[in-house]
Amino acid sequence: MRHVARQIVQGLVVALVLSAAPSAQAQDYPSRDITFIVPFNPGGSSDPLSRAFATQLEKALARNVNVENKPGGSATIGTNLVVRANPDGYTIGLGDSAALMYQPLVNKDLVYKTTDDYEIITKLADVPGMLVVRPDAPWNTFEEFLADVKKNPGKIRVGVSGVRSISDMVVQQFNRAADVKITTVPFTGGGGEALLAVMGGRIEGAVGYGGNTIAQIEAGKLKVLGVFAKGKYEPVPNATSIPDAGYNATIPSSYTVIAPKSLPKDVRDKLVAASQEAVQSPEFKEFTKKNGFVLDLKSPHEAAAELGELRKEFVGLIEWLDKKSAAK
Repeated sequence: MRHVARQIVQGLVVALVLSAAPSAQAQDYPSRDITFIVPFNPGGSSDPLSRAFATQLEKALARNVNVENKPGGSATIGTNLVVRANPDGYTIGLGDSAALMYQPLVNKDLVYKTTDDYEIITKLADVPGMLVVRPDAPWNTFEEFLADVKKNPGKIRVGVSGVRSISDMVVQQFNRAADVKITTVPFTGGGGEALLAVMGGRIEGAVGYGGNTIAQIEAGKLKVLGVFAKGKYEPVPNATSIPDAGYNATIPSSYTVIAPKSLPKDVRDKLVAASQEAVQSPEFKEFTKKNGFVLDLKSPHEAAAELGELRKEFVGLIEWLDKKSAAK
């Protein structure tokens, strides 16, 4: 009987220790540096956004947050690394809307398909596309540009950062909404190369994003005709809102913070709270305002729902584009 009693007591002690482990883990978290993976090259618009967020997250968690750039595969290489990491809260990363929602529709080899395959920690911001042309272009308003597009279907070319990139897809969204044909020209060097092509007179326009495009507009090297976002876009307040003009073309570049699936609940809750504190910090708000980002703090559930709606839009656009290709 004593032997049996001793086994029962030992079993209870083990059970108590195991049940206390998650709480102890959360209390200790973070006990070491955190890695923040960015699925893009250093220097792009998303890289400084990531570093600005990481700086504020360090303050909220009182631990170093080390940014690591892991570009490639249309941002899927770095995203895969986050999704496949150990779910302990020490590897998180930047979630790009195209990598999260579009790429799984066209790349069946990815380890993630939907928001069920990873944790969303918080939404950070959007950055809307701007339709830009040379300062000496014959159009001074979006309405003049559109009238010319209708008169010359397929002849006006707009540079984008890649085939079926966000910039390409928002132009295709506009083509569908307005029943017009703007020809998109993809550049392997990204959006910066597309802007150079406009300034050099090789194409008629481009879709640009964020601080670099705004700087060229302010320097008088580009002229903005419209913005693919509802309402007034503060960096270019006089530009036409293309959706407000009656055309449903609003796909932005959107950024969230993601983590591997199955984080311990207490760790996840602590990471969510610290991340939202970082996003609401005066320093991060000032950074986004200066660099053309639209701060859009959302809870994990809200951000997941928004991404789900974006996925539906991508599905519809892919079907529309495939039908047009088949009809040629």
